[in-house]
This record gives sequence, C-alpha cells and structure tokens, in this order.
Amino acid sequence: MKLENLNRDSQHLLIITTILLCIGIVMIYSASSCYAYEQYNDSSYYLKRHLVHFTFGLLLAGFFLKKDYKGLKKYAKVLLAISLIGLVLALLPGIGREAGGAKRWVKLGFIGFQPSEFAGFFMIVYIADILDRKQPVIRNFMQGFMPPLMILGFSVLLILLQPDLGSSVCILSVGIIMMFVAGVNMVYFLPFLILVAPVLYFLIFKVAYRLRRIVSYLDPWSDTQGAGFQIIQSFLALGSGGVLGLGLGCSKQKLFYLPQAHTDFIFSIIGEEIGLIGTLSVVALFVALVWIGIQISIKAKDLFGRFLALGITASIGLKAAINIAVSTGAIPTKGLPLPFISYGGTALIFSIVAVAILINISNS
Repeated sequence: MKLENLNRDSQHLLIITTILLCIGIVMIYSASSCYAYEQYNDSSYYLKRHLVHFTFGLLLAGFFLKKDYKGLKKYAKVLLAISLIGLVLALLPGIGREAGGAKRWVKLGFIGFQPSEFAGFFMIVYIADILDRKQPVIRNFMQGFMPPLMILGFSVLLILLQPDLGSSVCILSVGIIMMFVAGVNMVYFLPFLILVAPVLYFLIFKVAYRLRRIVSYLDPWSDTQGAGFQIIQSFLALGSGGVLGLGLGCSKQKLFYLPQAHTDFIFSIIGEEIGLIGTLSVVALFVALVWIGIQISIKAKDLFGRFLALGITASIGLKAAINIAVSTGAIPTKGLPLPFISYGGTALIFSIVAVAILINISNS
C-alpha cells in the first residue's frame, strides 16, 4: 500500500501517529536518561530498547497493511485462545514475572511481554467477529448478549487476578461500547451491574493498596511521603512547566523525584519540559486520532470492519484519557501507559499495529 494511494483519513491518521511516535522517542530519552545511567550506566538504555520495539512494530504494521483485515475473522478464535493462555501464564509461578506487587508480565527465555496488552487487542478482534456473526440475533439475551459478555467477563477476571484494575476497566469498557454500537439490548446489563457492584466495592475499598490510592487521590497532601508522593511530584512537574515549559531535557522531576517518569507519568514530564502548549498539543492529537478513527468506523464497508475500527479507536482513546487523567490528578492512579509515547514494548507494538489495521479498513 503506497502513501499516495491512501485516502485522506488514512493520511491524516498516519501523520498524527507519526507525530505522537516522534514525541515518544524524544520524551522517553529525556525522561529516562538519568535513571538509565544510574541503573545501567547507559543513558540510552531505554531509548535503545524502545527503538527495537518501535522497529518491530513497524515491521508488523507493514505486514498488516498488505493483508486484508477481513482475514483476521478466520483467526479470531485462535487469537482469543492465545490471549487467554497468555493471561493464565502471567499467573503461573516461574513464568509470570512480578513487579510492583502485580504479575502482569510473562518471561519466556529472553522474551518478555505483557499479556494484558495483546489480550486487549485480540479481544477487540474476537468481539468484532462475534458481534458481526450474531447480528440476526443481537437483541436476544442468550444468543446476542451472553456470548460476548462471558468472554469479556472471563478475560477481565484473569486480569484482575494479576491484579490490574486499570487494564480490566479499559478492556471491559471497550467491549461494552462495541456491544452498544452493535445493537445489544443494554437493559440486560442492569442485573449484572447489581451483581457486580459488591465485587467492585470489595476490589476498590477492601484491597489495601487500592484504598491508599483512593485516599491519596482525595487528599494527596495528607501523606506526602507515602501514597500521595507520586501524584504530588506529577503536580509539581506540570506546575513548574508553566505555559512554555522549562525546555527539553531540563526537567527536575525526572531526577529521581517522579517515579515511572518514562512510563505511566511521561505526560507530566511533557508538561514540565514543553509546558501547557506541549500537553494541549498531545491532547489535541489524541482527540484528532479518535475523531478520525470514528469516521473510519462509520465509513467501513462491512460490520466486522466497523466494529473492529470502533474497538481500536475506543481502546486508544480510553487509554490516553485515563493516563492523562491520572497524571493531572483527575482520577486515582492506574497503571496504563500513554499510547505511542510511554515506554513499554508490548503496548507500543500493538498500538502501531492497531493504527495499521485502521488504515487498512479505511482503504478497503
């Protein structure tokens, strides 16, 4: 697929994604260089790894641009099985790698990956396929409502066991959005919400580390050296940047003050170094990406493409919104990366592939 053959939506999507990826490359080096030098005696350690993931993502994107996206329908069940196996492997001792009290990574030899990232992507493919196949009975409770909900529920349960509430909420929300657009009777959700409410209450208010996050969200200054430390450092980064920022590479919070400066809180470093102009530009780029994704979904020539484009767009937009909301203190802390910008190999690769599939749908 040549650049000159792309339609306008695809060209705009490609430009926006390229800008976001370039911002990511620059900001990952800026945010991680000091930490990488202190940990590995190599200031470019994270940048080099990021570029490897970036290159691999581009190779996969090239593959998906050449193939008809409808071919994914044939492998929807296989992709679902792979995602479920990956989520189970993350929970197994010796295979699942624990970090920060959560088993969110799988280590197989020298290869490490985060199953919830590709599970979310594969789940979108499967849900798009099943919603397409179930259109004649989509309003039926047992045939149209229960099949996608059961798959979503089981996947979310496996992710909650890691535990990873942020990814669970994101995957479940994307699935519900897809079901709503597909025509599923949303009244069926009411009894499930009543049943799930006590579980959500337990997961949020009866789990110590999540309760601390809620408390730090409501009043981070009550525990400045504990639960509120990270968000306070994020506030300081965003506040000190002002309108124009301190300049690229001039962040002070990345000097071992703000934890995860190159991953979940990279938006705060953007605000500190590039200022309000930089953060608003990033927000505008994501808004434009979501708008174009919705247009591609609406214009898709088949239902599978429509649901697939919608799911991909909703996933990218929701992750970006949650990450930015966390960095600005609008919601409690969640461990979700900023698409295309945060350091994280699995997330980056599948974000690039997702855009390639969107372009494929747009030009079919």
